[in-house]
Amino acid sequence: MKKKTQLIHGGVGLDPQTGAVSTPIYQVSTYKQDEVGKHKGFEYSRSGNPTRHALEELIKDLEGGKRGFAFGSGMAAITAVMMMFDSGDHVVLTDDVYGGTYRVMTKVLNRLGIESTFVDSSDLENIEKAIQHNTKAVYIETPTNPLLKITDIEAAANLAKEHNLLTIVDNTFSTPYWQNPLSLGADIVLHSATKYIGGHSDVVAGLVVVNSEELAEDLFFVQNSTGGVLGPQDSWLLIRGIKTLGLRMEEHEENTKKIVEYLTGHAKVSKVYYPGLETHPHHDIAKKQASGFGGMVSFDVGSEENADRLLTNTKYFTLAESLGAVESLISVPARMTHASIPKERRSELGITDGLVRISVGLEDAEDLIEDLERALSR
Repeated sequence: MKKKTQLIHGGVGLDPQTGAVSTPIYQVSTYKQDEVGKHKGFEYSRSGNPTRHALEELIKDLEGGKRGFAFGSGMAAITAVMMMFDSGDHVVLTDDVYGGTYRVMTKVLNRLGIESTFVDSSDLENIEKAIQHNTKAVYIETPTNPLLKITDIEAAANLAKEHNLLTIVDNTFSTPYWQNPLSLGADIVLHSATKYIGGHSDVVAGLVVVNSEELAEDLFFVQNSTGGVLGPQDSWLLIRGIKTLGLRMEEHEENTKKIVEYLTGHAKVSKVYYPGLETHPHHDIAKKQASGFGGMVSFDVGSEENADRLLTNTKYFTLAESLGAVESLISVPARMTHASIPKERRSELGITDGLVRISVGLEDAEDLIEDLERALSR
């Protein structure tokens, strides 16, 4: 089954109870049992809901895993995965991760004794040097947020296997349409489904897929115990969003290529970060492991003042958190998505005050370029 067909026909397909072509929203908390412990597959919606199950089966198929899980947010998904580890365990993470990931590891999970080290995982030597006797996993974000760094998933997964470690990949920017980490050797893949998978700025959700029954049992235990599940209405919205994911991702990328070409030639832009550029240091790796480069671009305009002038004068780029929606969004990571990272740490990573991140939407590319030109000229 080709990817676009799978987006529509994957998972459970037609509703088995009614034949409905769109999975119904089962807005229900509990289910009648014929006898004690004898039911039709569902007993309480924290443990399982038919609409959520349809979404979980769909994302499982799209990522090629053993089981899928839907959570109330991307951070709920990340937290649940990390709660499979024990106090005293250690995780090596990509340094240029989403600010919320950095925050939960250094401000919340560290209280439970889960240790973390952040390294530039685009260089495998950095990962290997950071492995300790108590390391249990390598956590990769690729492409990264917001500097669009690329880590070789297959090589990192092979390294992890040599040390009996799990490989966890945040696949939010690429989505399962462009990139499938489990096929490259990863053990767990996760998404902030709020972004491209939902695609319409109307749902907050997280998705996880695992590659083994053992991991599935462990994660289900955490999810059922802690209860950070996705509701049926939001599950239905994600299923609907997934049906057009392929068309949207292709159009996002077409628009992005035109905007990147414009930005790389602009005198007021000092640097452009996009893995689709042949000048990107890991362009070849990105091209090898993914079938597309995505719709996220970061560029530096030199200073906080310049960034503010740019934000003030855009019309079609909406100043807002998040990304991956049909409308184009613009943000300054240092003061928005990555503000939770200390300033000195941001400086080390290259997240400057003049760094601007755009999520290229589905508007006409000419309008978006004219919008940026008008803002940059002012």
